[in-house]
Amino acid sequence: HSVFAAATNKTKGIDFAKKFKALVEHYNERREEDVLVSEVLEEFSDEIVGLIQALKSERDSYADLGIDLEEKAFYDILKELAIKYDFSYPEDKLLALAAEVKTVVDDKVRYTDWSQREDIKAELKVDLILLLAKHGYPPVDRDEVYKEIFEQAENYKTHRASLSAFL
Repeated sequence: HSVFAAATNKTKGIDFAKKFKALVEHYNERREEDVLVSEVLEEFSDEIVGLIQALKSERDSYADLGIDLEEKAFYDILKELAIKYDFSYPEDKLLALAAEVKTVVDDKVRYTDWSQREDIKAELKVDLILLLAKHGYPPVDRDEVYKEIFEQAENYKTHRASLSAFL
């Protein structure tokens, strides 16, 4: 289940993939004489368990916020951009904005060829720009917000069928 949650949420999926890659690299860089040392194996096991617990925690985090899995993905994008550009945006407004972003995206991705159609992509971009302005989401590079949301919409659409079958 957590694999699908991470795959569905592009932002968090990339984060967990980086952590796992670093863990594997750390394990592979151990000295040859340490291979059988129980401390190395115990440390590696502890790190794997920690990563699994973090994945489970992330998988369930959307419910703790009172939003659904898709809304959480958009919430993560909006929150990450607020941190990146060092502005504060109230949590309750962020949750409401994420829900409205999902509604806008759902309206556009209902067409099977939406990501290849310039008219639909243009509508999505305009709708998102108007939505961000309506909510007073600070003036960050709106193209970056659109790009992140578009990539997440494509990512979710790709994984939606397998996620539905799994849940």
